[in-house]
Amino acid sequence: MTFTITLPKLSINSLDLSPATTVIDKILALDNIASSEQQLRFDVQYDLEPGDPRELSEIPEVRLWFIRLDAKYPWLPFFLDWQSGEFVRYAAVLVPHQFNSKEGIQYNPEALEIFIMHKTFVLKDWLEQQNIPSQSRIKSMAKLLGYDLDDELFAML
Repeated sequence: MTFTITLPKLSINSLDLSPATTVIDKILALDNIASSEQQLRFDVQYDLEPGDPRELSEIPEVRLWFIRLDAKYPWLPFFLDWQSGEFVRYAAVLVPHQFNSKEGIQYNPEALEIFIMHKTFVLKDWLEQQNIPSQSRIKSMAKLLGYDLDDELFAML
């Protein structure tokens, strides 16, 4: 079952997390939350002025809303629909980047490394609390952003 968070401009501009909280609470209330892995999408309804070349991830109000969401639910990437690109878009809104017409999103390397390591630590702890195996999931998530995490890292944790 796919879940969609419809995010209107008014909620973004007022930093109102209720559209997300409502959906996330439904997922967390399920008997088996692992069945909702990679089943969450966002429908961001933030129209730009004609001729505005920015992507949603470049709009300060959108970024701030997602920073607030990430602070409340730092383990949210577990639920994002990776197949449809939700995780990469989520990372783009949280990690400084530039767009390259030939290569697409070019993340700031240091910021991306910090983001990946933060998500690794948060998800490992959260998944273990949920009794969900974590290592292969986290390694797959990191690969989506071009990182290979060594098994030695997980042995230290």
